[in-house]
Amino acid sequence: MTRDALVAAARRLDAAGFMPSKSGNLSVRDGDGFLVTPAGLPYAQTDAADIVRVAADGGATGRHRPSSEWQLHAAVYAARPDAMAVVHTHSPRATALSCARRGIPPFHYMVLLAGGDVRCAVHATFGTAALAEHAVAALRDRRAALLANHGVVAIGATLAAAVTLAIEVENLAGQYLDLLAAGLDPVLLDDAELAAARAQFAGYGRG
Repeated sequence: MTRDALVAAARRLDAAGFMPSKSGNLSVRDGDGFLVTPAGLPYAQTDAADIVRVAADGGATGRHRPSSEWQLHAAVYAARPDAMAVVHTHSPRATALSCARRGIPPFHYMVLLAGGDVRCAVHATFGTAALAEHAVAALRDRRAALLANHGVVAIGATLAAAVTLAIEVENLAGQYLDLLAAGLDPVLLDDAELAAARAQFAGYGRG
């Protein structure tokens, strides 16, 4: 079921335009390793048997190579015990913002889904250990970050939560870019306002 869920989530994000040209990748923690989408395979053609398992030592098991960003996933799982799933997208608005190497400030309380403002990581070449290291740093005390000139990484306690967060980051990026394009200066929420919103979130969806 976990492999099926990964394929379904990848196809959903692909259909939404978040993973063009076979870009992006998803994973879920699996014991001391993780299951991850394969490299270079269109998501419409991917099925559960194509999912690759990567062990703690980096060894891969499967009929395909793991995603080129497997080091990113491995580093996040090693650094963040709370992460049970990692979603990496190239969603258009958030990626555009990342190409300005600009994060998403707290102009809307929904940034709290990510833990606060969404930082933009220091740039590094895709598929490298350096990118993984910078992503982990940008994710400190956060559940999402932009990857400079690249895209988005989001983590969650479940795959569904990580997917939802990646979608929300794209939504926030679009709103922020619309404000900037209109020549408006976003009014940022201060610490007290964010604290009040965080307290409200504690009971969100329970009543």
